[in-house]
Amino acid sequence: MRRLRLLTTVAGSAACAGVLLLQGAAPAHAHTALRNAAPAPGATVGTQTDVVRLTFDNLTSGVAPKIRMIGPDGKEIPVGKPVVTDRTTACAAVSPLPEGVITLTYSIVAGDGDAQDSAFQFEAAEGGEPADTAPACADLSLSAPDTGGSTGTVLGLGRTTATAALAGAVAVVAGGGFLAVRTVRRRRTAEGRDGG
Repeated sequence: MRRLRLLTTVAGSAACAGVLLLQGAAPAHAHTALRNAAPAPGATVGTQTDVVRLTFDNLTSGVAPKIRMIGPDGKEIPVGKPVVTDRTTACAAVSPLPEGVITLTYSIVAGDGDAQDSAFQFEAAEGGEPADTAPACADLSLSAPDTGGSTGTVLGLGRTTATAALAGAVAVVAGGGFLAVRTVRRRRTAEGRDGG
């Protein structure tokens, strides 16, 4: 009986020590936690929402988080380059949102260099109220999201130039193929005449 009581005491002490260790370790990760956001996790906002805001406990000065958004169809929703307004809030312009459940993922670096990747979902609905844009975001000049227009690059070339170059290459290949077929036909016709 005495041995059982001793084992119970040792096990209870070990469990308490484990809990204290876990509680002591928790604050090391808590500083990277998302405090609030607009759109907020689980919220329903209007499809005309054009800015997202993420507020954290502490961000590395001058290092903006990376933000991505995936629509209900699995396609990426263009997001502009995030701007950090202070050491806690990041704002980014977004393209018009499609209706449905949207997944927002973010990657941040805390003040002590600790990195964290996380995600949450919200819903966009036609006719709903847009996400509340904080004054900190409203006063910023946010870069527009890259929607794949002529400002993007392909292999270091502007999209318009790259498209023209690709069209030219296709025309050359097609033209070369046509000439090759024509040359082969002429040879066969000439050989047929010589053989006849």
